Parts: sequence; structure tokens; C-alpha cells
Amino acid sequence: MQRFTHYALLFIALAITNGSYAQSTIVIKFSHVASISSPRGMAAARFKELAELMTKGRVRVDIYANGQLYKDNEELEALQLNAVQMLVPPLSKFSALGIREFEVFDLPYLFPNYDGLHRVTQGPIGRDLLNKLDSKGMVGLGYWDGGFKNISANRPIHTPNDMRGLRIRIPPSKVLDSQMRALGATPWALTYPAVVESLRNNFIDGSENPPTNFISRPAGGSQKFLTLTNHGYLGYAVVVNKDFWDELPSDIRVQLSNAMFETTKYANNISQQQNEQDLATIKKSGKTVVYDLTDNEKDQWRKALIPIQQQMENRLGKELINAINRQLGNPSDFNLMVH
Repeated sequence: MQRFTHYALLFIALAITNGSYAQSTIVIKFSHVASISSPRGMAAARFKELAELMTKGRVRVDIYANGQLYKDNEELEALQLNAVQMLVPPLSKFSALGIREFEVFDLPYLFPNYDGLHRVTQGPIGRDLLNKLDSKGMVGLGYWDGGFKNISANRPIHTPNDMRGLRIRIPPSKVLDSQMRALGATPWALTYPAVVESLRNNFIDGSENPPTNFISRPAGGSQKFLTLTNHGYLGYAVVVNKDFWDELPSDIRVQLSNAMFETTKYANNISQQQNEQDLATIKKSGKTVVYDLTDNEKDQWRKALIPIQQQMENRLGKELINAINRQLGNPSDFNLMVH
């Protein structure tokens, strides 16, 4: 009888514990430095909606936008300390953690269009790169597009020679540093908050951004010329603290992964749409001269920049670069790629 009572009490205690756990709310602090109206901001809000819906309220996602909790140079450390559970930083940020391979996304003229890009980010190559984040205490859940970059400056830019002598803002990246030096420009590694002031005070002469980033960070009239080079890609990765993720119930992880899969489709669609709309707005405003390259000028830009891929083989891994080019159907001969 005593043994029966012992097991009965144990069963009741477990039932109460499991029941209370099932009823408890898991809170995810999702921090980012973008505005709530930006593609990243809207995508974060969509993830909150889907995550809470798919988990039937067992998960609550609290979003902190505009660097409300942590600034651009603080957020990765905060994630590793589990002060926040989710971020969506630029891909180039991961190089500072010792994962240089993510700089492959900075290579000029590697991705011809969104379809080719998504074959990489949504395929085995993209997944293998995200898996490298595990050793840094985070799990990569997906890639969100920022768009294809163009050159803006305080003077007209038509050919690579027009870049000579200009001081161009870049995020910290050896690839982007080499890219600007190949064009005869001086790269200045700055965080986004410092860009506007640096342009106003003529510390720098220009930058590279997708249209959405160009229009959302007004340069005080300093950048009156925008050249549609579409020479490189800006992307982000959604990452979550690894310890937090591993301790979640398996069904919650599946539901959050499904929510992220759907959110990523939304994020990439809205990013592309917003860049198209913002480019039209820039053209219509008349405040910035927008220049479309001729076919001959496009060839000059490609000839100047594609060799960066070969120069970065030791840093990023020749096999990784070759694997991406094979996935995209790019020529394997660099001499063919520049023509």
C-alpha cells in the first residue's frame, strides 16, 4: 500500500510539473538595429506573429528594434551571453568571430540574380555555412536578403576609373577592402550610425548599398549620384543562442523552424519589392542622379572586380568559391568570367 501511495504521489508530482511547464510561456528576445518599417523590421514582426500562432501561445517573441537594447557592435556578444536570444546581423559580421567563409557573400559579381543566390543560401552550401556558427554558441536559422548593392558618391561614377581617390564606406570585411582598393578607392570601415555624419563632414565620399538602405539613411544631401552597378550582395542571417535553442522542447523547435521558413520567404519577397519601390522613389525625387551602366561599362566593372574572387581563395577557401560558381553555372575560367 505504501509503495502504491509513493508511486501515485510521484505520478501526480510529475503531472503537475509537466502541466505547469506546458503552460509556461517561453520568451524570445529578438533584437535588431533596423527600423520597424524596414524589410528586416517587418520580417521580424511576421516571425513574431507566426511563431506565436504555430506554438499556440507557448512562445512569446518580444521585438526590440532600432538598436533599442544593443548597438551594431554589441549585439553578437549579447547573443552569446544569452542576454537576447535572437538577432539578424549582416553576414559580414561573422568574420569577426573567426568564420571568414561568410565573407564569400561579399565577393563582387558572384551572384547573378536572386534565383541563383537562393540556390546557394537555401541549399546545402548555405546550410553548411550556418552550421559553422554552432561552435560560436549560436544556431543559424536562415538567410534574409538585403538586396544587391550600388555605388553612391558625391560625384558621377560611370567606370571603375571614376572611383580613384574616393573614400568609400564599407563594413569591416577583407573582401570589400580589397574590392575598393582594386577600384583605386580608399575603403573606410565604419558602422552605419557613423556613416551619415562622416558624409556630412566630408570624411568619406560615398558608400555601397541596396536602394532601401540608401533611402533609409539620408546622407544630408552629400550623395547626389547613384550608379546601378549591382556589383555585390548584402545579406543577413537569423541566429539564435545555441544553449537556449537546444534546451527548447523538440516540438517547439520544429514549430519555430517552420515559422522561420515561412518568414524567410516573406522577408526575401518584401526586400526585393521594397528595393524596387525605393529605387523608383529615388529616381522620382530628382534629388539624386541615377545612372544606368552601358553594356561596355558593365564589362569594365566586371573586369575590374571579378579577379577579387581568385585573390580571396586562400582566405575563403578555393573549394567554397568553386562550389558556388558550379552551383550557379558560372564559368570556371576567370578569363571567361570577365568577358
